[in-house]
Amino acid sequence: MQQEQIQQDDVNKAVWSACDAFRGGIEPSTYKDYILTMLFVKYISDVHKHEHAKLMKQHKDNEKLVDAMMAKQRFVLPKGASFWDLYKKRSEAGNGERIDTALDAIESANGSKLKNVFQDISFNSDKLGDEKTKNQRLDAVIEAFGKEELDLSPARVGKLDIIGNAYEFLIKHFAAGSGKSAGEFYTPPEVSDLLAQLLDPQPGDTICDPACGSGSLLLKCGALVRDNHNSKSYELYGQEAIGGTWALAKMNMFLHGEDNHHIEWGDTLNNPKLTEDDNQKLMSFDIVTANPPFSLDKWGHDNAAKDKFARFHRGVPPKTKGDYAFLSHMIETMAPKDHGLLGGRMGVVVPHGVLFRASAEGKIRTKLIDEGLLDAVIGLPEKLFFGTGIPAAILIFKKKKTDDKVLFIDASREFKAGKNQNLLTDDNIQKVLDTYKARESADKYAYLATLEEIQENDYNLNIPRYVDTFEEEAEIALVEVRKERLTLQSQLADLETEMAQYLEELGYGS
Repeated sequence: MQQEQIQQDDVNKAVWSACDAFRGGIEPSTYKDYILTMLFVKYISDVHKHEHAKLMKQHKDNEKLVDAMMAKQRFVLPKGASFWDLYKKRSEAGNGERIDTALDAIESANGSKLKNVFQDISFNSDKLGDEKTKNQRLDAVIEAFGKEELDLSPARVGKLDIIGNAYEFLIKHFAAGSGKSAGEFYTPPEVSDLLAQLLDPQPGDTICDPACGSGSLLLKCGALVRDNHNSKSYELYGQEAIGGTWALAKMNMFLHGEDNHHIEWGDTLNNPKLTEDDNQKLMSFDIVTANPPFSLDKWGHDNAAKDKFARFHRGVPPKTKGDYAFLSHMIETMAPKDHGLLGGRMGVVVPHGVLFRASAEGKIRTKLIDEGLLDAVIGLPEKLFFGTGIPAAILIFKKKKTDDKVLFIDASREFKAGKNQNLLTDDNIQKVLDTYKARESADKYAYLATLEEIQENDYNLNIPRYVDTFEEEAEIALVEVRKERLTLQSQLADLETEMAQYLEELGYGS
């Protein structure tokens, strides 16, 4: 009998409900890693269980042959290490130790694919409480993931990206509740959509995010190549400094079917890992895109002047603000203008200070503009990003420009207001895209500035200097206002007379 197709909403609700095992006693910033890791283990276990049953049926229960075939599956699952092995013993003592042992076995059995992915997560940690409390919590988590709603076998999932979407759903909701640190691993989906579409990834492109967080921006770029060109000919590269977030990115890639990715763990500014020629040269990419940490303090200023890759030849950014450090790195990794169909291009989210701050940043900004690399400045609404209410901007750079102008777009006033976060709607995004493609001035929304105009503004890119959004106040018709005022005064006098009559009839007259 054919199994019923799984529904995205049902999976999302079920995995969110699984968090109940931790709520009230543990912060989401702590338990998110346990939930996301358990979802990954559950998924590969359900796939393994499904494939094993199918092969046993095909090969008449020839266990030895089936075991040999299972060893060549996408993920190898050692005996005793599947979710269902953990499920059988969930009510016994030692859940934390059993889960950690299973993760070690899974990591070892899958070689370089899952190397170090689980090293920063321990289910046997005191973070989960004393031994009794920890065991009860893990029992509840395993029980929740064992429910029918979370049967993630291929027969139920089909070809839909149910699991990857559920993972993104969890990451988004954890980000919403995790405060300021959320921005370190999550970019709102609408911003990722906008950035990816502005950069227009093509078949054959190499795409890099040097501050990739959970990898959502890279995944959006890859999805555009598949959706717009029916092609899987692209390569995704990334680097992430935080070990736990790097692990999230790796699992996120696998759950979205992006097995052929290159996500490195390390500090991009101080130790770039995406290199070639025995670490003597930075790799270059058709698309470079990121939402790096805003104004990062202690980014590596002291070592920048002697950087072996000469990334800061336009100037060394200030010690306490790493925005131009990320920009400088990204610019140096853009492919040349004659590479591929569109040449090297770059899109990055920055705080507005990047547009106008002077001193060292002003000097770097001046050189980037004079080199003809800056293509567009797009102002976004406030309260789009988790952990900060400040508005941000998107900068687009291109190696292959058709003019020496810069397009300014003020999209800051067009959004859907949310309770805690504002959202970009599909219409908001489409208006930005249409305006960017048209590359023309639009009243109170966009302005195509010449290099001379930018120079006259001392290379200040503050959007209001170029896009006039001033709305004249409506003229006040004083004669009509006076006429209305006299009418109201007359009506008030009549009411006062009427009120005095009522008071006299009730015996309150003077």
